[in-house]
Amino acid sequence: MGRDIGTVVAPEAALKIFLNASPAERARRRAAELGATQATVLAEQALRDERDSQREHSPLRAAAGAVTLDTTGLSVQQAVARIVELARSRESYWPA
Repeated sequence: MGRDIGTVVAPEAALKIFLNASPAERARRRAAELGATQATVLAEQALRDERDSQREHSPLRAAAGAVTLDTTGLSVQQAVARIVELARSRESYWPA
């Protein structure tokens, strides 16, 4: 998934969510997906985050008006439940 959904692809979305997690949590998840070491993934992730946040075109950042959701320690199901809560709290856009 792209890192510019809320800033470039859908800047006028009714609900924008910027998913985040601690660097260690992100590295743990990615290492599990890739079968790589957490240390290797953490180092590569730091380089990518730095590069992406400094690039000229669509730098890594939360979109204006986005809700930041820290998913550190959350399961996928818990993160989805929180997103559903956020969407439902804006009933004029997202009926229950």
